Amino acid sequence: MGKNKILLVDDEAKLRKLVKDFLVRHDYDVLEAGDGEQAVDIFFAQKDISLIVLDVMMPKMDGWQVCREIRQYSKVPIIMLTAKSEEQDELLGFQLGIDEYITKPFSPKILVARIEAILRRSFAGKQEDKLECNGIVIDLSAHSVMIDNAYIELSFKEFELLTYFIQNKGLALSRETILNNVWNYDYFGDARTIDTHVKKLRSKMGAKGDMIKTIWGMGYKLEEN
Repeated sequence: MGKNKILLVDDEAKLRKLVKDFLVRHDYDVLEAGDGEQAVDIFFAQKDISLIVLDVMMPKMDGWQVCREIRQYSKVPIIMLTAKSEEQDELLGFQLGIDEYITKPFSPKILVARIEAILRRSFAGKQEDKLECNGIVIDLSAHSVMIDNAYIELSFKEFELLTYFIQNKGLALSRETILNNVWNYDYFGDARTIDTHVKKLRSKMGAKGDMIKTIWGMGYKLEEN
């Protein structure tokens, strides 16, 4: 099993070096970002980040907005680092879905202890965050898909569509049912939206795309064999 990968986000280079050196000594892989936009780019480019250590006050995009962006797609654990200690800031952080809140200045030893505790809790629930079917592995937390041990790149809707198919494998799904559950609205037009997405998804899945069967005049069904 590989090392846990930590994304460290702070605009203070000296603090990043201090924390990174400490984390590396405790056998973590560390990626660094100096602002919020870079952090978001790195997070979505990587497929296996275990936890994010995130500063609040940063240029380009602050930590609150970074958290909002990531929480739309992922439940990856987030520890917020901040110079602020007001109760309202802590409440905002927890409302946005952070896992821990550490006020600067802080002890690197305490940070590592918090990281280890969070990762233990995260590992305990990890199996609930994965779907597997005939060589396809969907990691709901990381928002990633592997087919036969190789990552494939899917759009957000393609990811949701494949997830929905696997959650309902073996069931015949009408286009209206798929649209209502994946697009979350009642759909009264033609079926080209769903058909286009299924076509692109099949293509990206390679040979496994044949698992998505067309039910003529109705919709689709995912079969394991």
